[in-house]
Amino acid sequence: MTAALVAENVSKSYGDVTAVDDVSVSVDTGEMFGLVGPNGAGKTTLVRALTGTTAVKGQLSVLGVHPTELDKSQVGVLPQSFTPPGRLTAYELIEYYAGLYDDARDPASVLTDVGLSDSSATQWYETLSGGQKRRVCVAITLINDPAVLFLDEPTTGIDPAGRRSLWKLLETLAAGGTTVFLTSHSMTEVERLADRVGFLNNGKLLTVGDPQSLIDTYAGGSQLIIETKTALNSTVFSSLPFDTQTTASGTRTVIEAVGPRDIGDVINAVDMTTVTVESLTWKQPNLEDVYLELAGEPLSAAGTVDKLTTNNDIETAVNSTDNNISQTTVTTATKEPDR
Repeated sequence: MTAALVAENVSKSYGDVTAVDDVSVSVDTGEMFGLVGPNGAGKTTLVRALTGTTAVKGQLSVLGVHPTELDKSQVGVLPQSFTPPGRLTAYELIEYYAGLYDDARDPASVLTDVGLSDSSATQWYETLSGGQKRRVCVAITLINDPAVLFLDEPTTGIDPAGRRSLWKLLETLAAGGTTVFLTSHSMTEVERLADRVGFLNNGKLLTVGDPQSLIDTYAGGSQLIIETKTALNSTVFSSLPFDTQTTASGTRTVIEAVGPRDIGDVINAVDMTTVTVESLTWKQPNLEDVYLELAGEPLSAAGTVDKLTTNNDIETAVNSTDNNISQTTVTTATKEPDR
């Protein structure tokens, strides 16, 4: 697979603040890559470097050339904050941006793709809802049919149905060969969309992997948490027909590696005692658990991974120095099932 995006030993400082610290990453053609991290982690600076709007140390390549030499019609960039003229309709805005390219897509077709083919397309942009405005911005990003998309919080403000619709659109684009570089604070969104995820903090890329491997490494397996009126004896679960590990602390018992089909066996084992169960909670770990684990104590699983810390000084420095970018009850806690 050919790499569409390459960053090698990229570093960027704003005064005494290091925004990106020796980051190396590559993204294949047709891959959806998710970049996550706290505010001030360096995500925006890395995207600016890859789009050729911020000079950095290190090597950069987008579609085989340096970002500053790239034909900009091959790239679509959706910043988190983007406000087009308010006194144009959605259709007029798309038509205007289409006029900037020689081979733009049909505006009506793009509006249909983002779910704005109804009367809202003829309303002034300033009168649209927050979610509708965001869809217009996504449509503007897609009007030139780019080979590479940089998307920062693309579904912010969009209702759940619209969000899923846009997810499917992005999946279709990636399946057709479009490379997507996604930054988002929604771990559900990143887990659903990204083929691989990178965790960035304090300018350093801590780890990269596919969502499931990261979950397996940093978040562990599923858990069944049992709250009882009095303490359970751990020997209660010694006869369970599956391998597991049990940890008890007072009236709280945690059983590791319990699948949904195993819950019945656990309940039967508890029923053999006189202990009253107050609650059962089954938890399937997801990417948010990975984020929280990385945001906590140093990880033994990786050995050298430092904990995440927010560095708001980076954002302050970026905004002041480089601001030329326009753009027995069971409770379940599970990830969204439709990947």
